[in-house]
Amino acid sequence: MPYVIQGKSKLHYRVIGQGSRVLLAFHGYGQSSAYYQPMEQALGKDYTIYAFDLFFHGRSHLHKQHMPLQKELLKTFTEHFLEKKGINRFSLMGFSMGGKFALTLVECMPQRVEELFLIAPDGIKTSFWYNIATYPGWLQQLFKRTVLKPELFFKLLRLLDRYNMVHRSLLRFAHNQMDSTPKRLRVYRSWVGFRQLNFDIRHIVRLLNKQKVPVTMFLGQYDQVISPKRVGVFVDALDKGELVILKAGHSHLLQEVATLLHKKRLKG
Repeated sequence: MPYVIQGKSKLHYRVIGQGSRVLLAFHGYGQSSAYYQPMEQALGKDYTIYAFDLFFHGRSHLHKQHMPLQKELLKTFTEHFLEKKGINRFSLMGFSMGGKFALTLVECMPQRVEELFLIAPDGIKTSFWYNIATYPGWLQQLFKRTVLKPELFFKLLRLLDRYNMVHRSLLRFAHNQMDSTPKRLRVYRSWVGFRQLNFDIRHIVRLLNKQKVPVTMFLGQYDQVISPKRVGVFVDALDKGELVILKAGHSHLLQEVATLLHKKRLKG
């Protein structure tokens, strides 16, 4: 099995494509590295894609002694992987929560990044609900209790829906990701486990501009999880930034991007 191992923690990856360039890819919440499979047709001739399972997803495992995940540990995992594969420079792609992993590597090793592809990335502007779940103290404990006793949470969702206080797509997302104890536990572990993956975005912009890294951000016009107005300012601050808006929501955006890049390759 292709793993990068540090102590009792392990990061699983799959290899997609066989191009001469290297792309490290990180999926979104509730997914696995398999979600990058459609990128084989789109990028597989130009890139060898190493798609990683995020911790708490797929076959990756973060041991409790490494909780919460430190940026330095993710850097160490990546350095060991790059050394093992003989890779010097690489490109990055991150979708949704995977954006936090991509931005961490930009921050830790900017001089080695060739390109950055961000697809509705988390990490640029943190949501209100994320702040609540990871805030120390009683709010975090309240969310932890929701894992075992979710009745109050779903009652709140019904109330918000009744008064049209939240978009239907967000309600669907919440129901899909919270409708069983294992799923709710993964939400809690992911949000708390990745709470230290936050960034000074102005610093990230300076690093990308200094290294002249081309950045392409893909956003969904109908995305209520990571909306264009929340992260568009980031692209405007980049010297080599491009913003692509697709007529899509959040859940299927990775597939839509793969389709778009495949069409571009056929035309090119």
